[in-house]
This record gives sequence, C-alpha cells and structure tokens, in this order.
Amino acid sequence: MAERFAQLADVAGNGDERASLGLKLRRADRRRKLRAYGLIAPLFLFLIAFFLVPIGSVLYYAVANPEVIELLPRVTRALADWDGQEIPDEAAFAALAEDLKAGYADRTLPKVSLRLNYEVKGFRSLLMRAGRRAKRLEPPYKEALLKADQRWGDLIYWRTIKENDSPVTLHYLLQAVDLDLQWDGSIKRAPPGQRIYIENLGRTLWIALVVTLVCIALGYPVAFLIANSPPRWTKILIILVLLPFWTSLLVRTAAWVILLQRAGVVNDLLISLGLIDEPVALIFNRTGVYVAMVHILLPFMILPLYSVMKGIPGDHMRAAASLGAKPWAAFFGVYFPQTLPGLAAGCLLVYVIALGFYITPMLIGGGGDQMLAYLIAEFATNTANWGLAAALALVLLVCIMVLYPLYQRFAGAGGMKLG
Repeated sequence: MAERFAQLADVAGNGDERASLGLKLRRADRRRKLRAYGLIAPLFLFLIAFFLVPIGSVLYYAVANPEVIELLPRVTRALADWDGQEIPDEAAFAALAEDLKAGYADRTLPKVSLRLNYEVKGFRSLLMRAGRRAKRLEPPYKEALLKADQRWGDLIYWRTIKENDSPVTLHYLLQAVDLDLQWDGSIKRAPPGQRIYIENLGRTLWIALVVTLVCIALGYPVAFLIANSPPRWTKILIILVLLPFWTSLLVRTAAWVILLQRAGVVNDLLISLGLIDEPVALIFNRTGVYVAMVHILLPFMILPLYSVMKGIPGDHMRAAASLGAKPWAAFFGVYFPQTLPGLAAGCLLVYVIALGFYITPMLIGGGGDQMLAYLIAEFATNTANWGLAAALALVLLVCIMVLYPLYQRFAGAGGMKLG
C-alpha cells in the first residue's frame, strides 16, 4: 500500500512539474511576443503619424464643411424649411443680422465669408460689408439689409447659405471632377469655363505615363548592362546611377533651365553637329518637362530592375539557345518574364512619383504643362482652400490605388512564376 501511495505522489509531482513547465513556456512566449511588438512599435507609430494621419486628414478636409453651420447658426436654422423659390421672410433676415453682429464681434466673419466666397464670387465682400454695418441695423431687418446692399435680394446668396447647412459636403469632391452641387442637392456639370480639373488630371496622367515609358526604354538596357558587367564595372555604373540623388531636386531642375534654353548647351551642340540650323524651343514646353522628369526619375526604374536582374542565373539564356531558341525568342520567352517583378516595381515608383511632380513642371513647363500637384499647392498655400486641395489630392490618391492591383499581379507575393 505504501508503494502505491509513493507512485501516486510521483505522478502528482510530475503533473505539477508539467504544469509549472507549461506556465514557464507561456511566460517565455509572452515575453518573446512583447519584445517583437516592441521592435515593430516605432515603425507602427511612424506609419500612423506619417501615413494614416495625413490620409485621414485628406479624407476629412475633402468633405468637412463646419464653417457655415457653426458661424452662421441662426440663419441656417431659419432657412431649414425655406423652399428657395423666393426671398426669405423677415425672420431669416433677422437671424442673419444677429449672426452678422456676433460674427463681426467675434472676428469669425472673415472665415465664413471666405468659405462662401469659394462658391459665389463676391460673397466675401457682401458679408464683410454687412458685418461692419450690423450694429447699426434695426428692424425691419429685411428692408435694412436690402437698402444697405441690393445683392441680398439675389437668391443665389441665400441658396448658397442653405446649401451649406450641414457639417459635411460633397461640394469639393464634385468640384474636383468638374461637377457642381446645387442648392437643392442636385448635381450638374460645371460651366464650360470652369471645367479645368478633369483636363488637368488627364494631362497629369498622360505626362506620368510618357515619362514612365521613356524610363522603361532607357532604364531596362542600362539595368541589363549593370547586371551583366564585371563586378568592378558594376560598382562604377551603380555610383553613376546614384549620383543624381546627391544633388538637390531644385538644383537639377534649374540646371536643365540652363542646358535647354535657346542659347544653352543642348542647342549649341545640335547646331554644331548640323542637326538643326537654328535654336529650337526645348524649355517652357512639354519637351523640357519630359527631359527633366526622365532625368530625375530614371534611377527609380534602373535600381528595381537591377535588383531583380542580378538574381537571374546566366545559364537560363544559354540553355534556351542550346535548345534551338533564337536570341530574341530566348530573351522574351525566358529572361524578360523573370524581370517583370522589377519592371512592375520600377513602373509603380516612377509613375506614382511623377504624378506628384510640382517643381519641375512649374520651372520648366509652360502654362499648359502644369500638373495636378500645382493646383493642390495653389489651393493649399495661396487661396487657403483646403477643402478643394484635399479633394484633388484624394482624386490623385484614387488614381494611385487603381495601380495597386496591377502591381500585385506582377510584383506581389511570389512575383511571376514561370511554367
């Protein structure tokens, strides 16, 4: 019996040891996970601060519309049931007068007047003029405001206030694609003279596409040469490719202004070679934009291609030749498909970066060569129209997101698989 008890005690002891060992393993696994989370925490915080927050800000400003409803609260409530067919009644004018007095006293009237001026030119001067006289206004307010400025008898101003009686709006997003949001909620095409954003977007996409194709034509042979050169020459060629990164973008762009002008080095060289008889316009036009952008973006095409090409065994082409394939057939059937991940990565880099170009087209291009980033900067810095700037940036972001499935097809997990 004593021996039986001893065996049971040993089993219980072994069970306690296994439980203790399991607890220690779980603690060790938890510590390992915490260390791993600690290592990736800086990257995670970086992505939140510099990726998710800016994109969230763009999404917010593209639809945010708090100015009118917060700074003109009385008149927006008074116009809630207004049908928009006739001039509002005395109650709406009285509410407007109270908002004007409060806004002028709090110095918030310039902000709301600027917001309404985005939609109707002259609204800023109308509100500011009425705000300065608001203290002297007395009932009946309708008669007093109309006497002060006959524009208060125009329905467009009242309809614009009513249109903005919500904290969110589609006005900026629709304007970014040449559409107008009407006061009653309907959507119409913008007047012909204001349809500039789709044309500008098309120009941006086209310039980026041409630059990408030229970079493919120039970068693929260079990457092939680097990948198949002796190690000593490979280092020299890589340094030459990386050399432009050591120079400021603004300096490189300014250098092309000197090189491409009518009395510049390029025109002088072409004349000396007898290719042209007189200087040609190579700057302040689309040609100069293409040349400068290709020069800046070419390394972004060469480096991804080279990184893929250097990993392709050289005996693949020789094996195809030994099986009777001609050089071009072996290249396009064996070698080229293996470089598609690098080509896709290079195209995505070049195209996405080209879409956001601003300095180069502004300095080297003409009036018809400005890209969408120029308008975004103009609205964000000069006119302080953050809503439209965010909407245009969101349109550009959507265009970039459309490219992502194509990139995943060629350069996603596993890349291209032969056979």
